[in-house]
Amino acid sequence: TQHEPTKAALLLGNLSSIVLDYVARQKVGGVSLTYFYLKQFPIISPSSYSNEDENFIVQRILELSYSADDMRPFAEDLGYDGEPFPWNPDRRAILRAELDAYYAHLYGLNRDELRYILDPTDIYDEDFPSETFRVLKNKEIEIFGEYRTQKLVLESWDRFERDEVFGKHEVA
Repeated sequence: TQHEPTKAALLLGNLSSIVLDYVARQKVGGVSLTYFYLKQFPIISPSSYSNEDENFIVQRILELSYSADDMRPFAEDLGYDGEPFPWNPDRRAILRAELDAYYAHLYGLNRDELRYILDPTDIYDEDFPSETFRVLKNKEIEIFGEYRTQKLVLESWDRFERDEVFGKHEVA
């Protein structure tokens, strides 16, 4: 159908979100991701997205995915006929953070729940016996001197709340 590329972009954004990653880590008991597990993941139905949601997500997925000519057909299917976007790691981190914050909102989470998913010790103390993205956190602290993903996602959340980006649709 005519909107399949948009649905594919929405699914890609959903499957790549840190919230779905968190849930998947709670469900998958081993190292194999089977269809049985996949069926349990809370994937947002395409019909649950508003036009604003679609525009927001697809624009970012397009920029993240179309960084080389071999992705031109996908970009064109999404209605974009320009050149590939430059590979800019800092820009890509911001786009991913915006998608993570946006998807957290689509899942109906509040800021503290998102903070917990990013790092439970941010809500509780350092002795809290749970962790979520320890490897990511440690690697980013080593490279950037901070847990950059957490910082960027929460900054995006705060900016979206301030700019009422979240108020432009109903939560699914």
